[in-house]
Amino acid sequence: MKLTKSLLLGTAAGLIAVGGAQAADLPLKAKAVEYVKICSLYGAGYYYIPGTDTCIKLGGYVRADMVLGGAGDYGFQNSTSSANGGSNNRLTNYYYSRARLDLNIDTRTATEYGVVRTYADMVFTYDSANVTGSNPSAFSTSSPSLGLYHAFIQFAGFTFGRTVSIFDAPWQSYPAGGPDTIPGGSNNVTGINQVAYTADFGQGITASVAVQDMTSTSGGQSNLWNLSGATAANMVQGVYGTNSWGGTRSPDIVGQVRVDQAWGLAQLSVAAHELHASYYGANEATGHPSDKWGWAIQGALSIKNIPTGPGDSINLQAVYTDGASRYNFQNLFPQSFFMYGSTGVSGAYQSVGFAGVADGVFTTGSSIETVKTWGFRAGYSHNWSPNWASGVYGGYASLSYGSAGKTAICANAVSLLGFVGSCNPDFNFAVAGVNTVWTPVKNLSFTADLSWSHLDQKYSGTIVSPGVSTAAKPAAVYELKDQNSISMLLRAQRNF
Repeated sequence: MKLTKSLLLGTAAGLIAVGGAQAADLPLKAKAVEYVKICSLYGAGYYYIPGTDTCIKLGGYVRADMVLGGAGDYGFQNSTSSANGGSNNRLTNYYYSRARLDLNIDTRTATEYGVVRTYADMVFTYDSANVTGSNPSAFSTSSPSLGLYHAFIQFAGFTFGRTVSIFDAPWQSYPAGGPDTIPGGSNNVTGINQVAYTADFGQGITASVAVQDMTSTSGGQSNLWNLSGATAANMVQGVYGTNSWGGTRSPDIVGQVRVDQAWGLAQLSVAAHELHASYYGANEATGHPSDKWGWAIQGALSIKNIPTGPGDSINLQAVYTDGASRYNFQNLFPQSFFMYGSTGVSGAYQSVGFAGVADGVFTTGSSIETVKTWGFRAGYSHNWSPNWASGVYGGYASLSYGSAGKTAICANAVSLLGFVGSCNPDFNFAVAGVNTVWTPVKNLSFTADLSWSHLDQKYSGTIVSPGVSTAAKPAAVYELKDQNSISMLLRAQRNF
């Protein structure tokens, strides 16, 4: 019995020893692998792309908009939603809606030449539909759209690709929020193809020069009209002739000097813009006008840390153009439009105001005459608390045709539209508004923005319109009169 007991105890001790040895041979719990490593070189949100020394950041926003009233404000004039925003009848949408996803990708790599950066910003949008004519089949089907606002490479001070223009003020056409249709300066928020170089002199002082393709903006360049091609149907919609741009010859040449410091910002921008027409008629034998260069100059000023409260700011800018109207009546502003309203003139069906923006005009056999404009924008932003902020803003722009252009446009108005009264195709356009933004939690905001737009056209009298079928306007006598529009934007936005 003692022998048996000794054997059992010895066997148990051996098993324990063997088990302990096997347990000691097992690997310890492995340290978690850091598959995504934080990159702290360029701020929050960057991570190293696995296996590389390149840092990447993903961001963007999701937005839901509802616009009440208006004649194409808040960017809807370039979508299917507001083709009849100015008709002011049963075809006009009383509200527009939009859903949008913005996704941006930012990568940066440190090199012996400095940081190499790539950036892309893609926008996916779904807008309301609208009616373009009295025929029910003319009701358009809403559909998604894709936009590419930015796609550029930055290296050693150079920028290659698509982004905002160096001519623009940092706030684009939104000095304190507001609709997309504020005039009074340039706005290429949807991007423009370019090659730019920026020199940094320290202390917030920089100078930039760029060549940019104005045909690559979402709205394109402004009009270059051959007034000899005018028709009655087009004139009542603000189109004064045949758009006669030729092929591209020279990109716009743009320069900028900026001081950006704690007190605010000051910027001076200049641009040269070539006007290159096609032919007077249908073929080469008809001849063409000589090329002409237009230009624009803009100043911008931002004042920060003002006494009204932390984070408050005042933004100001002013612009003058000669043959480069897009730098004032900017990329998202319609280059021809009409607005209808009521009338007090006996025998008139309604009133109408129409306007056309152009870089230059000519008639068959004549040279190009440039169109001159000037304008300004201003905005004041105030923070009531960390969660509430408001803005007040305004913009104003004026356009003037030269003497030859006015003579030709008014002659066409008399012969084609039976114009009676004082004829002047010049016009002014103003926008003013106020908004409030509530941010209940970080990166989530709710906005209410109310704006008023005013067309101050210089015609007075009446015309006999052939009608506008897409707006369901009949052939009749119309009074030429200033017009107004009121819009409200309601927006929910989540940034990420």
